[in-house]
Amino acid sequence: MEIEHSNAELRKPAVRYVEISPDEAGQRVDNFLLGRLKGVPRSHVYRLLRKGEVRVNSGRVGAKYRLQAGDRVRIPPVRVRAGGAETALAAGAGDLEQRIVFEDKGLLVLDKPSGMAVHGGSGLSYGVIEALRAIRPDAPYLELVHRLDRDTSGCLLVAKRRSMLRSLHEMLRAGEIEKRYLALVAGSWQMGKRRIEVPLKTHQRRGGERWVTPAAEGKASSSLFRPLDFFTGATLMEVSLETGRTHQIRVHAADCGHPVAGDQKYGEPQFNREMTKLGLKRIFLHANAIGFNHPLSGDPFQVSAPLGEDLRTVLNALEARRG
Repeated sequence: MEIEHSNAELRKPAVRYVEISPDEAGQRVDNFLLGRLKGVPRSHVYRLLRKGEVRVNSGRVGAKYRLQAGDRVRIPPVRVRAGGAETALAAGAGDLEQRIVFEDKGLLVLDKPSGMAVHGGSGLSYGVIEALRAIRPDAPYLELVHRLDRDTSGCLLVAKRRSMLRSLHEMLRAGEIEKRYLALVAGSWQMGKRRIEVPLKTHQRRGGERWVTPAAEGKASSSLFRPLDFFTGATLMEVSLETGRTHQIRVHAADCGHPVAGDQKYGEPQFNREMTKLGLKRIFLHANAIGFNHPLSGDPFQVSAPLGEDLRTVLNALEARRG
């Protein structure tokens, strides 16, 4: 099958046969193919399945079929761009390899850069996970454990084994993973250490844009805010997430009257303009640290990613203004 193209050089791989390992077992065949056929649009992957060009143990399967250890998957030859989108993906991957702050046999922790989505979609051709797969084409398994907003930087967990993904997802559901963020908020926070438990409801707008509001009928949400440093007109906060709702920190902070600096959706325009003058070019929200008992060893595990130079520059400017 040939993907539609326009005067772009194409390359066509041969038929591949892949035997499913125990760590890859349990995932749906469509998700498995999306990981293996890098650069191929989702619509084409599903077309391959509908046409029966993908075979499992020599038979046709539907997109929702869950792979089992020992299954033999036939992956047909698919033409993909050798330039264009692939070139953009390679450029977007940039220095991701240098932003890995921890790695072992089952887990990778990345200091995600601000401005890069964790995955493609909603008009984006690629994200962090697609870029990682592109720079590690021989990696048998790479899957996101959780997500960060596109403009949020910091610690992002990527599983290198299916068993690791299952274990960490169970720990997330049980509240056994501690995630701490650094956020600069507007005004002088005078509530001390405070747990914010405001239910949140996610709305979908035209074009796929998400908007979250406090609502009694929303999902239970809990964030623990703790002030770290006070500046003129702003406070540096540490926020621990006890649930993981969309835009949770941003909406909780805004609902308290202390929106996050640089937040164009829930923030305070005048405060954002003041922070822009101090050098802020993005939202001041950084996933600083993450901790849990490591599934492979059972030992306590914690990893952190320091603030980037762009955010430290803003704090230095606030410190200088404080005198």
